[in-house]
Amino acid sequence: MLTSGQYIGGDILHVLSQAHPDYEVTILARAREKADTVKQAYPKVRIVIADLDDSDALKQEAQKADVVIHTADASDHEGAAKALIAGLLEGHNKENPGFYLHTGGTGILTWEDAETGNLGQWSEKQYNDWEGVGDLTSLPDSAFHRNVDKIVLEAGETHGDVVKTALVCPPTIYGKGTTPGFDGFLGTGRGPLSSRSRQVYELASLILSAKYIPIIGEGKARWDNVHVWDLSQVYVLLTEAAVSQRLDPEIWGPQGYILAGAGEHSWSDIAAKIAKEAENKGYVPSLEKRSLSREAALEQAGFQAESWGLNSRGRSERAERVLGWNPSAPSLEETLPEIVDQEYKRQH
Repeated sequence: MLTSGQYIGGDILHVLSQAHPDYEVTILARAREKADTVKQAYPKVRIVIADLDDSDALKQEAQKADVVIHTADASDHEGAAKALIAGLLEGHNKENPGFYLHTGGTGILTWEDAETGNLGQWSEKQYNDWEGVGDLTSLPDSAFHRNVDKIVLEAGETHGDVVKTALVCPPTIYGKGTTPGFDGFLGTGRGPLSSRSRQVYELASLILSAKYIPIIGEGKARWDNVHVWDLSQVYVLLTEAAVSQRLDPEIWGPQGYILAGAGEHSWSDIAAKIAKEAENKGYVPSLEKRSLSREAALEQAGFQAESWGLNSRGRSERAERVLGWNPSAPSLEETLPEIVDQEYKRQH
């Protein structure tokens, strides 16, 4: 069972369906046209039409599922997380636990910059999901996504014998995921609708349309990144661990907080490289750097754009140590030509 957004979830669906065609799949779709697209690409899946506010449907489907993978607005929708956990609790017991793979986001690590109002400043602070997992599970309540993180962490601590939780926390995601366009559940998995992430893509879109290189604050903020293909592998490895009833405490519960970064970038450096790529392709003239205020960034793309001035840095060791995760997809820099072409085509 997978509750998933079109971009991340669609890629997970593809990879899992290729690796494990025997898994029974149920998809939650919020629109009939998306459901039809999924059904055409994956005729064996079962589809439920509902949205994330339909707590009864979420709860009912979670009761039936052995594994729930949740990526549809997962980091910010309290009701969906509560309903899915409640359903798993009702449908499972100590002898037959359910598994909840929840998607957070490393926007949560920007809390210090957000509270101080620092934009674009250099920071040496780096979290660690192995040696410093306690720092991640005890972040301040004011941190972005923290309200939903707490719901998942509490379930893993209080009901860990019945519901095994893993909180996957991806950073900037890039790469063209091939998604069939669905919002829903995947049981115990690439298509045409949504293949676009946000942060880097909105940055490229702004550079192509406004024709300048945006710099927020001092332009020294750094962020981790991961290709969507590598991110999907984290979920595949976790799902395989769940299906095989691998109950290692290093995977689930209070220790199961997994940063999923594979590389790191400076926002100002990436902006300059996007501009250079666009210039080389003849999409824009030679561009100059220009200061972008927090307010203008928010107007451009909300938090996705404001994040260009915030630091979010974490060392991802847990997935490698306990799951054997070995990210191998093209780097963000290697993918920039694809991103620039994709955004140029969207505008023309």
